[in-house]
Amino acid sequence: MIDPSLDYTGKAVCIIGGSSGIGNATAQAFRSRGAEVHVTGTRASAADYDPAEGSDLEGLAYHPLDASEDAAIMALRQTFTKLDILICSQGMVLYKRAEFEPENFARVVQVNLNSLMTCAGQFYDLLKQAKGSLIIISSTAAFHATVGNPGYNASKAGAAGLTRTLGKAWAPDGIRVNGIAPGMIATKMTRVTTDNPKRREATIRSIPVGRIGDPDDMAGLALFLASPLAGYIVGQTIIADGGLLL
Repeated sequence: MIDPSLDYTGKAVCIIGGSSGIGNATAQAFRSRGAEVHVTGTRASAADYDPAEGSDLEGLAYHPLDASEDAAIMALRQTFTKLDILICSQGMVLYKRAEFEPENFARVVQVNLNSLMTCAGQFYDLLKQAKGSLIIISSTAAFHATVGNPGYNASKAGAAGLTRTLGKAWAPDGIRVNGIAPGMIATKMTRVTTDNPKRREATIRSIPVGRIGDPDDMAGLALFLASPLAGYIVGQTIIADGGLLL
């Protein structure tokens, strides 16, 4: 039996970047609790995703979206007449110090930060109407240096700042804005670490709970933040890293 506070029957949820990883686990968590869940991804259709890669799109409404394109986000908004919960889980990272190049830095910031504001602004009216919730997925990188990834780091720090500001600005409208800062989570984006035995072992040694996180760990936190149980939490970015930053 679902706790009434975590029953999302009749609620409409949209997860930007919900085709894999944290966003996908979160989408299925909301669907399992009765919500009508929409997700976006960069591929043309849901059929283009392989479940072996961690994508479970069963029961979800899929929308192709390039989050770097403001016009595409605006077009997506026009397909909705109701929305209770918006979760911004889009993100990108470029390795091998590629983000030190100005054009690459700009690309990462566009996806990881600028598109957050575009999404928030486009769906503001529906969230206000629903007295809904906006959840921004950032990273623990918002709170420490990531030497090889200046674009990723700056964008995630910006996401935490945006969460604070929108939280204060929109609380009077009945919209609760909060964020989640995941630590090391096993997704496609982190395979550079999780698929490397030495890096993986070193990472696990640095995490007090003794394991790398799972996308479902973040999904549970999203369920909480969007629920009445978190009704007095506004503008906060919750660190969920197994104690890594300690």
